[in-house]
Amino acid sequence: MLNRKKPGQLMTYHSVKKYFKSLVSILFLGLTVHIAQAQQLAFPGAEGFGRFAIGGRGGTVYHVTNLNDTGAGSFRDAVSKPGRTVVFDVSGVIKIGGKIAVSPRITIAGQTAPKEGITIYGNSVSFKDSTIVRYMRFRGSINMSKGSCTVVADDLNDIIFDHVSIEWGRWDNLHIKKSKNVTLQYCVVAESIDPQRFGALLEVPEYVTMHHCLFAGNQSRNPKAKAKIEFINNVVYNWGKSGFVGGHSSADHYQDLVANYFISGPSSTDSFLSMFSKTDHVYHRDNYTDLNKDGKLNGRLITDEDFIKETATLLKEPSLLPKSSVKISSAAKAYQTVLAEAGSSLKRDAVDLRIMGYLKSIGTKGAIFKTEADAGGQPETKLVKLSVKDADQDGIPDGWEKSKRLNPTDAMDAQKINANGYSNLEQYLNDLVK
Repeated sequence: MLNRKKPGQLMTYHSVKKYFKSLVSILFLGLTVHIAQAQQLAFPGAEGFGRFAIGGRGGTVYHVTNLNDTGAGSFRDAVSKPGRTVVFDVSGVIKIGGKIAVSPRITIAGQTAPKEGITIYGNSVSFKDSTIVRYMRFRGSINMSKGSCTVVADDLNDIIFDHVSIEWGRWDNLHIKKSKNVTLQYCVVAESIDPQRFGALLEVPEYVTMHHCLFAGNQSRNPKAKAKIEFINNVVYNWGKSGFVGGHSSADHYQDLVANYFISGPSSTDSFLSMFSKTDHVYHRDNYTDLNKDGKLNGRLITDEDFIKETATLLKEPSLLPKSSVKISSAAKAYQTVLAEAGSSLKRDAVDLRIMGYLKSIGTKGAIFKTEADAGGQPETKLVKLSVKDADQDGIPDGWEKSKRLNPTDAMDAQKINANGYSNLEQYLNDLVK
């Protein structure tokens, strides 16, 4: 507590000096804590501009215990309040009737679900600030409104999607508008459906990273990069009308494209790049395109002329890469990594396996569908319950706690921060996907 003089009593020079010195110390301590927290990675392996998202760190734990659309133990209820880490005691398909709005500061730990994991199916899910989403499937439906996107990340700061599958959106699969510090890594954005069948629309977000993602079976917008974005080590497969689309507007946009592979499929034109303008400031290197559909990865290097033909403004130096953290490989290596890792890949379900089968064919298989039924529909899966015991319901199984010399009956120890900056709960979640 700071000493204050009684009303009407003047403060001496020394008391004023002491007061301001204390105030400065408090402000400095608060700033130091904020900076330390801001620089903690969301999880080991988090890269790009969304890598410092906090999620539910230090908050409460919510167990999803059923596949219901609403009510206690449902996913909708789990994400209805901020500051939570959401863990799953069940696996299967959660069919939602209405849209879900996820609260800020949420960690959605899809890797905790048993067997094939969790699929949210039927409508749109939107996200807010400081969110971590891992190992989830989000799928829209022809039954949602025609202007709906499967995943929406508008007007937010700091979010990371890691190993997430996003499919069957009606307008676009993914929509990001006026957000800042966004990462999609090892994600699948595929099979958008009528009326637009578009992949992703980025409407003036800043500091967006997409790396080691697969865009497949979308008519166009893979993505539409009306944005400040780095697009690194991704694969775009079997676009319809066009692949990667520039911002094509009067505002200035900045796109760094590095070591991506554009592979045409049965539905593809030769327009792997489209709709750039002079306000699109492009830095590119080591990108490849394979247009011959012969089942072999034998594409050619993309050149300045490919972008100049689309009237983009070329830059000699990148706009975003120096501020980011993505480890870059060759485009050919990226293809192999995406094939092995992209999407909710701890155990892929039938839909993602089919899409990966198209990609593996390198040009000979794949389609663009009008509805999810045309694609085979959402497979029915049985509810599977987690078999491990968590006596204190802190999100950590008793066996793991005992192995780390924690108390399985003390829920408070889950939030204790270790020397590496992660709580015991986060350490457990990270260990699941090492």
